[in-house]
Amino acid sequence: MPASPAFSDLNSIQTLAAPDMAALDALIRRRLASDVVLINQVAEYIIGAGGKRLRPLLLLLTAAALGHRGPDAHQLAAVIEFIHTSTLLHDDVVDESDLRRGRQTANAVWGNATSVLVGDFLYSRSFQLMVELGSMEVQRILADTTNTIAEGEVLQLLHVHNPDTDEAAYLRVIERKTAILFAAATRLGALLAGADTRVQTRLHDYGLNLGYAFQIADDVLDYASDAATLGKNLGDDLAEGKATLPLIHAMANSEPDVRETLRRIIEHGDRDGLVTAQAAIHHCGSLEYSRQRARAHADAAELALDGIPENPFTDALRGLARYALARDH
Repeated sequence: MPASPAFSDLNSIQTLAAPDMAALDALIRRRLASDVVLINQVAEYIIGAGGKRLRPLLLLLTAAALGHRGPDAHQLAAVIEFIHTSTLLHDDVVDESDLRRGRQTANAVWGNATSVLVGDFLYSRSFQLMVELGSMEVQRILADTTNTIAEGEVLQLLHVHNPDTDEAAYLRVIERKTAILFAAATRLGALLAGADTRVQTRLHDYGLNLGYAFQIADDVLDYASDAATLGKNLGDDLAEGKATLPLIHAMANSEPDVRETLRRIIEHGDRDGLVTAQAAIHHCGSLEYSRQRARAHADAAELALDGIPENPFTDALRGLARYALARDH
């Protein structure tokens, strides 16, 4: 079923969830508080940076679609956001990033040591919140999820500056680093609502495919957008030696001399090679190929919602699958 026209953009979806997101924000700020001033400063800097808060939004929409709203949903959504924020802090240190969402990263402001340690604080705070909910199943899902995310980080590290990274390896990294937390958010929303295993699995599949669609679309934007719109430096993936889908496809479909040039660019993390890489990507139709792959995952996400009760919250979940493809940042 196509997304309702009323929920084809992020603003309308956020408006639908606004009361729950306001309660979430209040809870986040209460539970971030620490008597260590530096933790408060860094945490507020990161949380206050805005962002779409997609992962907690997914949990809240899923629970509401299945008839459940309330403080436990807000608390579990905060757990998801704290886990995600801690991974951002660690990611920016590993990637040596200095720009996120259009402003300096925490590590650029306070240094790597502070960013890593505040990331650890957010991880541990998320587990405190999780334990308070008193559900072993919630704890199992999130323990498995955070472990998988850590595996994804290491797996991605193994592929940095590796021009032989293929599409299958790229998708394995996406599953572990990004899609798995989307899937946990939607599955946990269904679990809170008391849904049976079949419905939980469908919502897990929805979240997993949505995560794939979002990340592939992100990787397209790194070659097709501009820094002002994107909120980070264009070509960051290339500078970090990450071969994402547009470049992987171009590598596989270029002439040998171009392929060899692209190999050297990836091996050296050469941002100056961005124009060359973009030319090869354009010549091989790699952006459109990548968009098609993102579209296939977005379609699979919508299909997973078949049989879920039809209401505005389910419509909003369908709308997010369309938004994943249409956004510019």
